[in-house]
Amino acid sequence: MSKRERRSELTYRGAGVDIDAQDDALARIKKHLDSTRVPGVLSEIGSFGGLFEVPDDVERPVLVASTDGVGTKVLVAQRAGRHDTVGQDLVNHCVNDVLVMGARPLFFLDYLAVGKLDPAVAERLVAGVAKACRENRCALLGGETAEMPDIYEPGHYDLAGTIVGVAPRDALLDGRRVAAGDVLLGLASSGLHTNGYTLARRVAFDVLGLGPDDELPGCGRSVADELLQVHRSYFPSLEPLLGGDALHALSHITGGGITDNLPRVLPRGLDARIRLGSWSVPPVFETLRRAGGIPQDDLLRTFNVGIGMVTIVDVRAADEVASTLATRGESCTVIGEVVRAGEGGGRRVVYEGRLP
Repeated sequence: MSKRERRSELTYRGAGVDIDAQDDALARIKKHLDSTRVPGVLSEIGSFGGLFEVPDDVERPVLVASTDGVGTKVLVAQRAGRHDTVGQDLVNHCVNDVLVMGARPLFFLDYLAVGKLDPAVAERLVAGVAKACRENRCALLGGETAEMPDIYEPGHYDLAGTIVGVAPRDALLDGRRVAAGDVLLGLASSGLHTNGYTLARRVAFDVLGLGPDDELPGCGRSVADELLQVHRSYFPSLEPLLGGDALHALSHITGGGITDNLPRVLPRGLDARIRLGSWSVPPVFETLRRAGGIPQDDLLRTFNVGIGMVTIVDVRAADEVASTLATRGESCTVIGEVVRAGEGGGRRVVYEGRLP
């Protein structure tokens, strides 16, 4: 072999992918996956696929699946050096997305893509995923960690995942039961959740010129503390209502805000009338609106503005539902009602008033 040939030899580590680091990361996170094991899990960590037995206590079971990511909220976590909460955001967001179909979560699969794998950071991320899985009583069945230095800069990562839940076929929530006169109960969010961060980061870091540890005006806490508030799971609060006659539909208020998400569960011929000012809007949204000069319509289509989930319930059972939610520590407010649509076929949100 010539000297030139010897110099051209290249290893996978030399190209930017460290298999030893991957083995270290897997060893670190195994205990977190084990901590989420629930009845139904049939496989062990390290298999090519995860095995989960379909529950036999669900009548005519329907599997409900959803995939999502954390979006640019991960850039706040990376900038702040806090990696233990975005995993919770990911799971809770996905749990809410199958919950609105009437499903309870069964298992979760995560996908972590990095520029250069830091096993300690990977462990904190997966620990957050596992924490939320335990809180939602679902298994972290497996996942994938990919080191891709040609795509991600060192220190950068992306986090995504897939959830599978189950619901009795006759108890699926698909909007068919929604009727004019139904009451809209808004459940409070815990902040921005996982949406609108491209705009929020622009306002906080560029317009206001703040760093992660600086206080966000009007909020009484740092930028990182406010923007990294964990996206809530509504499953513990809403589980008792699943399969009941009172609950007609649910809408998870994510990207697109109330404006775009509520119509997704409305039948044709019906609109949702929302009374702005009927709920308390957290200070962070007013701070972002004022500092960024954000128009109200854009604010309502970008952020949840304090409402993370909308429950559509039979008017005759609204007080009972609110009482049930209150016993579970849930803060909910009547924010509007379902009405017959005018011209245009319906399936839209009609706002009354203005945000405070």
